[in-house]
Amino acid sequence: MKIHPTAIVSPSARIGEDAEIGAYVCIGSEAQIGPRNVIQSHAVIDGLVRLGPENRIGHGAVIGGAPQDLSFKSDTRSGVEIGRGNVIREHVTIHRGTTEGSFTTIGDGNFLMVGAHLGHNCAIGNKVIIANNCLLGGYVTVEDSAFLGGGCVFHQFMRVGRLAITQGNAGFGKDLPPFVIGAGVNRVVGLNVVGLKRAGFGPNDRKEIRAAFALLYESGLNTTQALEQARAKTWNPPAHAFFDFVAGAKRRGICGIRRASDKEFSPVE
Repeated sequence: MKIHPTAIVSPSARIGEDAEIGAYVCIGSEAQIGPRNVIQSHAVIDGLVRLGPENRIGHGAVIGGAPQDLSFKSDTRSGVEIGRGNVIREHVTIHRGTTEGSFTTIGDGNFLMVGAHLGHNCAIGNKVIIANNCLLGGYVTVEDSAFLGGGCVFHQFMRVGRLAITQGNAGFGKDLPPFVIGAGVNRVVGLNVVGLKRAGFGPNDRKEIRAAFALLYESGLNTTQALEQARAKTWNPPAHAFFDFVAGAKRRGICGIRRASDKEFSPVE
């Protein structure tokens, strides 16, 4: 391993083979750094942080900081778990869980761009892209292969479905279903057709996803009515997963379709 002489690494921290620790990095006593991680200058890894192999942590990133929760107690045992092959760029902040034994989690192969913030207890899947200056509140869930555009904000406890994509500077306080394009404030503007093709979805699956989208958003039915009609049909797995996600949106509800009469940034409903 390579540890710069100016880095401060606790003797109790566990550092894997072939890891590189840059100048002025601070690593706390409970950190577990897997093999072949590269941690660039001025990064801080503190608290119970578990890094899998082959991650790249950018300059000035802070991982494992205390959650921004007024009820948090400093002696709470919580942490951050990160998989393998992630790129976490400069000045990203990832806060640890807010309750005893809880974790903020990040899967494999994700790309978090400059200045992104993950609040406590967020759960990020695999191959997610989070662009510059995105802000995720506590307990936000982001499923595999989603793309969060630059400057977007996400309210606590909301969910972003698989392969969803959001336009920059949008805001969401309701769940964003899989495969859709989100924009404005709590609005869906269409399907991520290009993303579906790139992800290898065949013509039949794409056709069913379009039918599922139309039933939910273009039929004139409310969500409960659309789900009732969906249950009466047999769907391919992707379309079935779409409706499963919608049915699970009990806490926040789902983002609505943007109509021609909607203002670009209407107040949150």
